[in-house]
Amino acid sequence: MEGELYERWVARGYFEADPKSEKQPYTIVIPPPNVTGSLHLGHAFQHTLMDALTRRKRMQGYESLWLPGMDHAGIATQNKVEQQLGEEGKSRQDLGREAFVERVWQWKEEYGGKILGQMRRLGDGVDWTRERFTMDEGLSRAVQTVFKRMYEDGLIYRAERIINWCPRCLTAISDIEVEHQDDDGELVSIRYGEGEDSVVVATTRAETMLGDTAVAVHPDDERYAHLLGRTVKLPLTDRAIPVVADEHVDPEFGSGAVKVTPAHDPNDFAIGQRHDLPSLTVMDERGVITAHGPFQGLDRFEARSSIVAALREQGRITAEKRPYTHSVGHCSRCSTTVEPRLSMQWWVKVGPLAQAAGDAVRDGRVKIHPAEMSARYFDWVDNMHDWCISRQLWWGHRIPVWYGPDGEVRCLGPDEQPPAGEGWTQDPDVLDTWFSSGLWPFSTLGWPEQTQDLAKFYPTDVLLTGHDIIFFWVARMMMFGLYAMDGVAPFHTIALTGLVRDAHGKKMSKSFGNVVDPLDWMEEYGSDALRFTLANGANPGTDVPIGEDWVKASRNFANKIWNATRFALMNGATVEGPLPDASEMSATDRWILSRLNSVVTEADGYYDDYQFAKLSDTLYHFAWDEVFDWYVELSKTTFAAGGRPAEVSRRVLGEVLDVMLRLLHPVVPFVTESLWTTLTGGESVVVASWPSDSGFRDAEAEREIATLQQTVTEVRRFRADQGLQPGQRVPARLSLDGTALGPHEAAIRQLLRLQPPGEGFHATASLPVAGATVELDLSGVIDVEAERKRLTKDLGAAEKELRQTTAKLENEGFLAKAPEQVVAKIRERRSTAESDIARLQRQLEQLPAS
Repeated sequence: MEGELYERWVARGYFEADPKSEKQPYTIVIPPPNVTGSLHLGHAFQHTLMDALTRRKRMQGYESLWLPGMDHAGIATQNKVEQQLGEEGKSRQDLGREAFVERVWQWKEEYGGKILGQMRRLGDGVDWTRERFTMDEGLSRAVQTVFKRMYEDGLIYRAERIINWCPRCLTAISDIEVEHQDDDGELVSIRYGEGEDSVVVATTRAETMLGDTAVAVHPDDERYAHLLGRTVKLPLTDRAIPVVADEHVDPEFGSGAVKVTPAHDPNDFAIGQRHDLPSLTVMDERGVITAHGPFQGLDRFEARSSIVAALREQGRITAEKRPYTHSVGHCSRCSTTVEPRLSMQWWVKVGPLAQAAGDAVRDGRVKIHPAEMSARYFDWVDNMHDWCISRQLWWGHRIPVWYGPDGEVRCLGPDEQPPAGEGWTQDPDVLDTWFSSGLWPFSTLGWPEQTQDLAKFYPTDVLLTGHDIIFFWVARMMMFGLYAMDGVAPFHTIALTGLVRDAHGKKMSKSFGNVVDPLDWMEEYGSDALRFTLANGANPGTDVPIGEDWVKASRNFANKIWNATRFALMNGATVEGPLPDASEMSATDRWILSRLNSVVTEADGYYDDYQFAKLSDTLYHFAWDEVFDWYVELSKTTFAAGGRPAEVSRRVLGEVLDVMLRLLHPVVPFVTESLWTTLTGGESVVVASWPSDSGFRDAEAEREIATLQQTVTEVRRFRADQGLQPGQRVPARLSLDGTALGPHEAAIRQLLRLQPPGEGFHATASLPVAGATVELDLSGVIDVEAERKRLTKDLGAAEKELRQTTAKLENEGFLAKAPEQVVAKIRERRSTAESDIARLQRQLEQLPAS
């Protein structure tokens, strides 16, 4: 029934937010999933939490907006369409830019947005009337506006710098799109120059030596003082390159001399700038050698081995280390080894923007939750480098800059026409995807226009996202929001979650074979079960392990809610009329209402602190343990007796179920909707009011029921120890006079399957519990002799285990040689044996005489 319920909610407009409403706003913008993507467990996890927050706020009377949308995902989407073209034997160059972009739009309409339908399956309560896309007309207008404003403020500039280049995607990528991993390579030491005028340098990228324009040493390194100001011959070439002194060089590392390739290494570029060295580019955009000579036309990796072989032949290799494990950058999109490359690109000057983003958290305008995650945020914003925002793609927001025939540069806003006349061309690059998604909290609300939505719903209340994209997205939004919105941060709170992992805590990866499609679990166990499992693992900032058995357990919980509530309804649970006065209620009624109000307050505290795991655990144990296992069971005798006490308990049970279902609804929306509307006759729990603590507490009733629970639990344990079946009835005499258990004799007998003592009753066991006495007649119920034999045999085995483990632990030789984990296991076995002996001896003592 989930799909039917969801479509009813959407059709009735429950998730639509009204900017004209006088209600206090509550806003969350969805982290826009890629248009190429589909729902994975990470999405399902974060969407469950965001949905829970907005559903609760809606019930609390807020004008609650959860705004959906998708990111155009520049590189990923372009790759998808290029692959499609490749299957047709074509390339994007065959189509040309305009036709290719049109083809991408067609792909987006046909295949993109699959995830949006999957979000409906999960139950996402988003305002579909406000769905946005980072390439739609409104967001494109926002991008152009921000770009021009920052350009005019000197915060966007064009410069030739070293960038991360992907030779497969054929575009620049930012530092945070580079994934570093340890690769096996080779470290070769090469002798430059001859005799006393020679110097040895080491490199893992021998192919770049073709672009060396200097050798650098530390200015205080006396070993090379005689070479400063002189040149050495660069092997395999006819060039002489200078030896320069630079403090960047570590004299303790390797030979203390480094090769300098300004066009192919960021550190070398900085050295080159300081010493006015030329920058020689020796590779093209695909990583193919362009330097004249025998290596021209070779792929960079082919050139590496060929150059090392040529140097070895000339006797220039002084040392080789292979394999040499070192950190290598890879493109996060395609895993190709990234190539540092000198390139003319567009940049954001992040200094003042990052300063503002750090200050907003430091002065308390924005809170990071959990607070310990602030260190990661500051580590990033306080050390941020200028951001390369241009990408050599065709799909994306094209840079709004035009170049004239005489070197003119003109940046255009959204309402400005391109310059007329021949020779004017627009910059071919597009903007980094994170540029447009960084504007998301305000561009989706209509900025740069001063819309009603913007006035009502900005700033947003909370950004709930994984800690892994603090750098990608969170910092970008902070910088742009503070800049474009006159110093008003885009959200009040940044609530950081962990990442979803498998049941063993291992990262989910296709290569590990442990990736789960959440749709499979939703199909098998229901969306409520998946949502509850994810929320139940959500401790702030920490990773979330999830396994199928846990989803099954949550399915069982949903079934328990369903079955127990239907049972209660069949027994007359009702919400009609006011709650009876406490003076009419039994201790059981007063106890459950007291606990109910405590749980309401606990739930509010956990919601406000983003403690979803504690929230879920509290609601789970209250619903299953206290309401279903105790209150419903205790009420059965009251219902059976009839009269006014039964009427009171039916109304109390209806109240408890009403509040409990509303508390559970934000996390498990579907089953609670069906049950709550049946119980109350209300329109929908989606628009029901959030429960409030009435203030009713009854400590005396809580103590009384705790005593009853203790009594029942201890007698149940004794019955189990004696091997009795749960439904097996046993004659018993209860001595409850003068105790708090007096009014509960009928309930105790019902719960424990104890029948009244008849003629010939013979107490074979007496259990003193909570000031009362429970006497049981087990004769005829169990085979005493057979049970004694069984227990005696088990006792002998436990005593043997205790002797053996004790002997090992007293053996000094064993303790000296055995691994600690083995010793710990033996200690655990001894402890278990001691517990078993005590339990079995107690059971033997409690057996009736033969």
